[in-house]
Amino acid sequence: MSDRAVAVVRAGALTTVQDLGRTGYAHLGVPRSGALDPAAVRLVNRLVGNTEDQAVLETTVSGCALRPRCAVTVAVGGAPCPVRVDGRPAPWGTTLRVGAGSVLEVGAAVRGLRSYVAFGGGIAVAPVLGSRSTDLLSGLGPAPLAEGAVLPLGAATAVRGPVDAPPWPGPPDELVLRVRTGPRDDWFTAEALRAFTTRAYRVSPASNRIGLRLDGPALERAVPGELASEGMVLGAVQVPPDGRPVVFLADHPTTGGYPVVAVVREADLGAAAQAVPGTPVRFVPVR
Repeated sequence: MSDRAVAVVRAGALTTVQDLGRTGYAHLGVPRSGALDPAAVRLVNRLVGNTEDQAVLETTVSGCALRPRCAVTVAVGGAPCPVRVDGRPAPWGTTLRVGAGSVLEVGAAVRGLRSYVAFGGGIAVAPVLGSRSTDLLSGLGPAPLAEGAVLPLGAATAVRGPVDAPPWPGPPDELVLRVRTGPRDDWFTAEALRAFTTRAYRVSPASNRIGLRLDGPALERAVPGELASEGMVLGAVQVPPDGRPVVFLADHPTTGGYPVVAVVREADLGAAAQAVPGTPVRFVPVR
């Protein structure tokens, strides 16, 4: 077991390979994809001596278990979770060394939804359009992890330097999303726009990597009929016919025909990606 690779012992509910995404292909209908919590990815990569854009594993809710085939430096961050190596407790949010053949267990998220696992050298699956990210909407990139799969690791040549920030402990009890209204806010009544920025929503269990779906007051339209499909951006708050807003995340479609009432600041989307179902959500307009 001297080759640089890691075998999947337990895949978990949804574990995917993610980096910082494949930008620049929206005109071809290819979403950005990439990690939903990019700040967590940058941090765990720094912890193991990688460049910030190297590929890591993104777990969802239930974690995963992995067996490296070589001794490797590892860091687990993002949503706090229990970590074990060969059944013994190991630290979360810092660097640890895992020997060849040992089992690294990343447990269920204690707070938040998505934990990130970085290996020295990064996950070295073949890039597609410049990224190693799994895109659940288009199907680009490697498939979600399955038990028995083997993932190659890159050469660990970097030396770990100082880390300038502590691991993020998870989302707040209330998710506050700063938005710039438009471009289709004129498709909604004045009362709907007031409700959007003054009433509380909650994260729906139907949320996924494509969008954060919300339960709460339905937004009434002022303009009936259909909107011609137009480009969609990361953070767009699209309103489907039921009137409940959807905040587009990394695997969002690049075009859509439902009106966009506002766009969330990109800096707030990492917290949105960690918001568990039932989390209260408020939209705050900013200039």
